[in-house]
Amino acid sequence: MSEQRRIRIGMDTGGTFTDVVAFDESTGRLTTTKTPSTPDNPADGFMTGIEKVLAMLGGFEHLDRSRQGAAISAVSHGTTVATNQLLEGKVEKLGFVTNEGYEAILEIARQSVPDGYGNSYFWVKPDRIVPRHLVRSVPGRLDHTGAELRPFDEAEAREVARWFRSRGIEAIGVCFLHAYANPEHEERMRAVLAEEYPEAVVSVSSEVLREYREYERSMTTLVDAAVKPKLSRYVNNIKARLDAYAAAEGQSGPPLYVMKSNGGVLSADEVVHQPITTVLSGPAAGALGAALIARTAGFDKVVTCDGGGTSTDVSVVIDGEPSLTTEGSVGVYPCKIPMIDVATVGAGGGSIAWLAPEGNLKVGPHSAGADPGPLCYLKGGTDVTITDAHVVLGRIPAHLLGGEIPLDVEAARTGLRALADKLGLTVEACATGVLEISAWNQANALRQITVKRGLDVRDFTLTTFGGSGSLLLCRLVDILGLPSVLVPPNPGNVSAFGLLTVDVKNDYVRTHVRLQDALTTDDLSTVYAELTEQARVALAKEGFAESEHRFLRFADVRYFGQAFEVRVPVPQGPIDDALIDEVATRFHAEHRALYGYDFADDDSQQVEWVNLRVSGIGAIRRPTLVKQEVAADPGVPVERSRRGVCFDAEQGYLDTPVYWRPDLQPGQVVTGPAVVEEFGATVPLHPGFTARIDEYFNIIVTREGQA
Repeated sequence: MSEQRRIRIGMDTGGTFTDVVAFDESTGRLTTTKTPSTPDNPADGFMTGIEKVLAMLGGFEHLDRSRQGAAISAVSHGTTVATNQLLEGKVEKLGFVTNEGYEAILEIARQSVPDGYGNSYFWVKPDRIVPRHLVRSVPGRLDHTGAELRPFDEAEAREVARWFRSRGIEAIGVCFLHAYANPEHEERMRAVLAEEYPEAVVSVSSEVLREYREYERSMTTLVDAAVKPKLSRYVNNIKARLDAYAAAEGQSGPPLYVMKSNGGVLSADEVVHQPITTVLSGPAAGALGAALIARTAGFDKVVTCDGGGTSTDVSVVIDGEPSLTTEGSVGVYPCKIPMIDVATVGAGGGSIAWLAPEGNLKVGPHSAGADPGPLCYLKGGTDVTITDAHVVLGRIPAHLLGGEIPLDVEAARTGLRALADKLGLTVEACATGVLEISAWNQANALRQITVKRGLDVRDFTLTTFGGSGSLLLCRLVDILGLPSVLVPPNPGNVSAFGLLTVDVKNDYVRTHVRLQDALTTDDLSTVYAELTEQARVALAKEGFAESEHRFLRFADVRYFGQAFEVRVPVPQGPIDDALIDEVATRFHAEHRALYGYDFADDDSQQVEWVNLRVSGIGAIRRPTLVKQEVAADPGVPVERSRRGVCFDAEQGYLDTPVYWRPDLQPGQVVTGPAVVEEFGATVPLHPGFTARIDEYFNIIVTREGQA
């Protein structure tokens, strides 16, 4: 019987833990677990997770590894390899090839300062991703239509290739002016590099980002080249380990998919050629998993809060779809690719509490990570962390993962006492202060993705997940005025669950700047047809039949004279004048929603189309969330234990009931103060709050007296 089972596995590798969810396709059963991450070699934690979840599923014990592997239909993986490399600034030597006369494009960059010009006195311009002495140029020039103004100088291109080879610069980005309109010069440069320097890893802008704005296109191409070597080694190592573990003789192992920033996945064989698409791999999976759970539970407007060991990621979900952006960045590097719009703040469980030179208490963004970790881990950590504050206040138990990882409360208390003495506070006041700062850090990140974009955060339900995401939810309700909070079952594994809900998705873009009055239906039809064909070929390569293909069209539109665009969906069907008018109508409405005004009734303000986009989607079978019946009398929740918990330093420790979440049934209500624990997460319920278990085993937290 075991031979017929088909198991799909989602695996999200975070800074502290690797989360695993297995979906039995025959029964619909979901099995979840976690295992410590292994930063020195993430593949070790990956394979441990595979073995652990198969053991939990049962029925595989008598099979050898290759027969166990035959039951795995696919593995979808979310990784932070590219993200962490960029955040930590660990970019090895890069080379950059551009047009003659434009060697300073990275130095000129954009005339903008983070946090506004009021910060210009303090802001220090970061180092360029490629220092000026490693930028080389080649004569040749195209105009904005792609017509050749000056021929490509192949002899000089060969000299450039040899120059990089002589200096051992193995990663090279190529970005020529107007290559979005005609990639010929870039393709010839790549061919020269392949002949003169075949060991080099090369990224060309016409493949990475085929749209205008030279600085952003250059940076995105260079980021792609920067992460390509490390990500390729990582993915190929994972794939080889998976093959060795799960493959029968003469066969490869189960398909390995890697999460992309745009909310889709791509096969491991293809993702090594498109590494830039993975820069927000892990956070994207969490947003998608939370979106599905919240939409199923009846919540259409949601902000998500994914708290891990190192950071907290927040995003907006409307009607089940996370917001997308192409104006994102990772660390100091702009990445103009489609990505789920996620804001990240250094407020994870391992975030360090420290004193600024002026004596103020700060929390994050530095993290103790998984190794050495918080003081209570007893692995050599020397700094007080958010986790230490929680365990001292009794808000989390003295262990993690259901007892697999014991925590030393006294070690945390000793560290907090030393910090508290410097501040002239009690241990409890210091610990609650650490958590209050962390809560405000998270609240500010949530405001960043809502209030700053014209959205009222009070209209949204907060969905918290991740190992630490739900620990401060009651404070977030009060700080932001939120109506309610949804905590999914197994919140520590929502990102891994999200990997099982993700379709294969590829995005294609072409710059096509035209005033609406100058647009022709023939030109639009031609470009959209070419982009759709690219998407069709990619889906076929991924193994999807024509009947499984789905294509979505978009356009980036603006008012003539504006510097930035608004993305709007383009209706399906033939491209005619009525469709062009409908896109303009959608643009006016979206512009008003974002900025509070539009020029729909002002004929002097012309609409201009800038970029045309197509997304190709190959659907997969998603797990089904089963709705439960609510008993007429669900009964009173049964306490598992009691312990002293401090919610307020002045009130001290309250004798607080502790509930085991798997014991709670739909319809039951828990009243604070209380603590709800489960294998991978904890929900501290402050006085004045109630928690209701809904039909899908979600916890719905509200202020007492609210619906």
